[in-house]
Amino acid sequence: MQFIDLAAQYQHLKNKIDARIHKVLDHGHYIMGPEVFELEEKLAEYVGVKHAITCANGTDALTLAMMALDIKEGDAVFCPTFTFFATAETIAFASATPVFVDSEESTFNICPIDLEKRIQRVIAEGKLVPKAIVSVDLFGLPANYPEIEKIAEKYNLKLIEDAAQGFGGSINNKKAGSFGDIATTSFFPAKPLGCYGDGGAIFTNNDEYAELIKSYRVHGKGTDKYDNVRVGVNSRLDTIQAAILLEKLAVFDEELISRNLAAKSYNKELPEHLIKPIIPDGYTSSWAQYTVRSTDREQTMEQYNKKNIPTMIYYRTCMHQQSAFEYLGNNNGDFPVAEKLSKEVFSLPMHGYLLDNKK
Repeated sequence: MQFIDLAAQYQHLKNKIDARIHKVLDHGHYIMGPEVFELEEKLAEYVGVKHAITCANGTDALTLAMMALDIKEGDAVFCPTFTFFATAETIAFASATPVFVDSEESTFNICPIDLEKRIQRVIAEGKLVPKAIVSVDLFGLPANYPEIEKIAEKYNLKLIEDAAQGFGGSINNKKAGSFGDIATTSFFPAKPLGCYGDGGAIFTNNDEYAELIKSYRVHGKGTDKYDNVRVGVNSRLDTIQAAILLEKLAVFDEELISRNLAAKSYNKELPEHLIKPIIPDGYTSSWAQYTVRSTDREQTMEQYNKKNIPTMIYYRTCMHQQSAFEYLGNNNGDFPVAEKLSKEVFSLPMHGYLLDNKK
């Protein structure tokens, strides 16, 4: 059994993907070719926003969002401590200060109650300027945007949705990638919608942000290729990856149905001693991972591994416990829920062809 079976997906789409790749090889526009712009149109339509701008990877997508929002030294940017490193890394890379927030135990996502407390604490200290929130759609489930958006508006903060894992999820039929001022996603192969290399995208309804991001991703260029009007980066999705993603996007909703059926099967068949994921009313998950909790995690994982069922831990170490962020002065015990989750969570195989393997 594969943890994520990319080979099964490729066999299902082989003829269409191969044809798409050969079309790119025939026209030879390997960078910013027509498939890139076709993909951007279809991504924007799928998510339900005005603009989708592709880039080289999900980390760059967050970096470009920081650049568009002018996040800089002296700014405080709030993000969960229970997440992948890139969420906080890109804040620090912008010379801003990550301010970590505890998690909701039931959903694993950023806790709105703790978020507001952390914002109030930064305001009271007066050392940093509260600037933005980066909220992560962990394991496929969108964060609590109805509450987070209220908090962002209350404190005049920009909101970035990190939908690298949540792409395909929704809240009351509103798609992940459409929340906040700017949203980002990753097309890393293991993501719900993944390519065969690195890739990412940024989503927004704001015309000004969209134009800035389009400029920043190509060295800050203006209307003329050789007139760079700002300092940018080199972060373009290559055309072959766009071609692959076009065929994967075409069957993405079918794969989401299969992922949700697989999650229902897990919910029914897994033993009672495992704490299973909760999906709040009105929410749907893209099931980037099917993540459970166990107070006896290592022994439980070993039992699955003996049955040739692979398992993974996302995430064993919280952001505030990472060596790179020691300078922030956080301590063990500052984020009790996230620390508890990091000691208990592990993930079981999940992909769009999992049920086919059981037949």
